[in-house]
Amino acid sequence: MGEYNKFAMQTKVEKLSELCKENYQIDPELYAKYDVKRGLRDINGKGVVAGLTNISQIIPGKEVNGQTELGDGQLLFRGYHIEDLVGGFIADNRFGYEETVYLLLFGVLPTKSELDEFSALLRSCRTLPPSFTRDVIMKSPSEDMMNTLARSVLTLYSYDSNPNDTSIPNVLRQCIQLIAQFPSIAVYGYQAFRYYKNDQSLFLHQPDCTLSPAENLLSMLRPDRQYTELEAKILDLALVLHAEHGGGNNSSFTVHVVSSSGTDTYSAIAAALGSLKGPKHGGANIKVVQMFEDMKERVKDWTDEEEVGTYLRNLLHKEAFDRAGLIYGMGHAVYSQSDPRATILRGFVEKLAAEKNCLKEYALYAMVERLAPQIIAEERRIYKGVCANVDFYSGLVYEMLGLPKELFTPIFAIARIAGWSAHRIEELMCGNKIIRPAYKAVREWSDYTPLDQR
Repeated sequence: MGEYNKFAMQTKVEKLSELCKENYQIDPELYAKYDVKRGLRDINGKGVVAGLTNISQIIPGKEVNGQTELGDGQLLFRGYHIEDLVGGFIADNRFGYEETVYLLLFGVLPTKSELDEFSALLRSCRTLPPSFTRDVIMKSPSEDMMNTLARSVLTLYSYDSNPNDTSIPNVLRQCIQLIAQFPSIAVYGYQAFRYYKNDQSLFLHQPDCTLSPAENLLSMLRPDRQYTELEAKILDLALVLHAEHGGGNNSSFTVHVVSSSGTDTYSAIAAALGSLKGPKHGGANIKVVQMFEDMKERVKDWTDEEEVGTYLRNLLHKEAFDRAGLIYGMGHAVYSQSDPRATILRGFVEKLAAEKNCLKEYALYAMVERLAPQIIAEERRIYKGVCANVDFYSGLVYEMLGLPKELFTPIFAIARIAGWSAHRIEELMCGNKIIRPAYKAVREWSDYTPLDQR
């Protein structure tokens, strides 16, 4: 399409978009009139119950007489508190992501021999099909690795000799392969992008089946394949914390909805990737890092609480950064007093900051975490408390690990595909109807007018 045609197309589309603005409006008062839960949430922000799950549980606070009160948030994978799971593999000085995948997929903690066998199975599936990297990933590289992941997942359908079989053994086989292959797809996609789009050197390392998922990811990404033990342990922790977060989060719910139609695994996972790509879901940690970059430029003294507080108020008043009126990384749809994932991650961030000589940055993050809830409470009418969520610190962790921003959200996907896989299997086993919520039609009826009379 020539430049003139592009201009003409844009002009026509802009004119037609006025019709969209005119005919898509819905009076906000109608939501209250018909008691419609916008975003499938109650007026207090809690999600409307849309299903049952055995996979994970999110508790916003303490339960007293069956009622949830404000308190520290809790997250359970298959009935196990996330703090206990993390504490277990940290105490043993081992990596935890493969054990977490096993727990999410099968509902029980593995014995050592079961974990060793499963880890070997996962690692054996890391290699992509012959010529896949050359023919799919290296051709037409995208500047967004989430699109590269989605395109690659859909293309893997064509490399599967039995793609449409939704029996549990076949779906489990597909999920295990995708869990293992996601890091290679994401890293190779990024290398292709930086080579073709940024004119940088191209290097592609084969996955190392002797390494844990976190070690392998760092090894494949870095030219010299080197990393420290602390770097790998903290990335592994981040993968565990992002692996699953209830069936109601947008991408996991997407998996349930799409899987309920009876479609194939590749289509369901690609749909979840499309959901996670959105800045309101998986892209939030990038916004946190960008916000702090802007803050560090505008705040002269990072230790001055008054100056930092003024910047935070400017954010809320839409006078700083992207003028969206948000302090990114603060607040969560469910948690009010604390996000357990952020609490766990925070405990390790300072160690990494010390290793990377980033203690000044860490101190600024810690100050914002302390000041932001107070300032938000003063500036906004809120129905519940505000706390730092996992995105608040994960972006800083990835930045200190030297990971490119293009891979921040894909790393989320590399972790969360474990939860998506569990939710897909659960929907196929337990769901017996296609998910179809109702929408209330509110437009008045119109009499048809023949074309020559309009």
